[in-house]
Amino acid sequence: MKKVLILLLVVSLFITGCGKKNAKNVIYDFANKVSNTKSYSLKGNMEIYDDEETFTYSIEADYMKDNFYKVVMVNQTNNHEQVLLKNNDAVYVITPSLNKSFKFQSEWPDNSSQSYLLNAITEDLKNDQNSSLEEIDNDYVIKSSVNYPNNSELKYQKVTLDKDGNLKKNEVYDEKDKLKMKVTFTDISYDASLSEDDFKLEEYIKEETQEEKKEIQEEKKEDTGKTKETCTESTCKEEENANCEGDSCDKETGLLENIMYPLYIPSNTYLSTSDKVNTDNGNRVILTFGGEKNFVLVEEKASVAEEFEIIPVYGDPLIVNDTYGALGANSLTWTKDNISYYLAGNDLTSNELISIGKSIRGEDITVGKEK
Repeated sequence: MKKVLILLLVVSLFITGCGKKNAKNVIYDFANKVSNTKSYSLKGNMEIYDDEETFTYSIEADYMKDNFYKVVMVNQTNNHEQVLLKNNDAVYVITPSLNKSFKFQSEWPDNSSQSYLLNAITEDLKNDQNSSLEEIDNDYVIKSSVNYPNNSELKYQKVTLDKDGNLKKNEVYDEKDKLKMKVTFTDISYDASLSEDDFKLEEYIKEETQEEKKEIQEEKKEDTGKTKETCTESTCKEEENANCEGDSCDKETGLLENIMYPLYIPSNTYLSTSDKVNTDNGNRVILTFGGEKNFVLVEEKASVAEEFEIIPVYGDPLIVNDTYGALGANSLTWTKDNISYYLAGNDLTSNELISIGKSIRGEDITVGKEK
């Protein structure tokens, strides 16, 4: 009788032990599911938390083995759409509304954590030997370190899976345990019907018909000689990009009305000159900063390219506030609120470039000048 009771106790303990999962079990099951899929498609929402603002995107991502990626991100505030595309040729950040794209020879997305891509999430989970697991409200929450070389303040993530191993959300925190980024997944298909044709750049190149080109030419002809007309302050405001000068509306489309200054400037650095120069499409502002960290900031109205424009960049895609830009060795380029920015300085680190860029919030403010 004693032998029977001991045997039952051993079996009971064995069953109980097998039913309780640890972090390695959960990570293995999830990573195995991702690595075994030849393609996936997902949908979700991403929130990026700044000290003063929250930027919200809808996300749709497609992946196919052999390193094909397509991510469509739409800013929920201004409906601004951008596409991150990786195929056999290169990595692209496409802005359809401007008919333009940055082109990178980059290791993206493998050279950094990506909070919305399954492959990147599982790599972070597997690479952290000290990852931990909690069971919260019938979900598994796995905490692991992250790797954001261009954003050193991001330190760890919390990945939430349900009891069936389905990914629900991913939260990224800084060293002060402040939530900086959250991706909520609404739909994931691990067997998506995708082909290489779904990752072609040509899908985003606008091919105007001869009729459309003729209409554009006619509109330009009609506009010739009509740049000045009797106006009031109210009627000028009704005209896009128009300024009231005397009793006329100036309809130059490329005029930059306000100068946007960075809220963050490295110590012992100051604004030395501010210049406006005329261009074929309007004007351009050049802000030169001197002192310990010399750099230049160029601003001008974003223009829609008549033919699809590809801009080569040596660097990586990077989120700057509410838009994707291009981070080079000593430069940062992005477009926000219809203004194109180019920031460059050999004295600046990548983190300083990013901090300056993110501090430009579309506010016309006064900054210190050399005395």
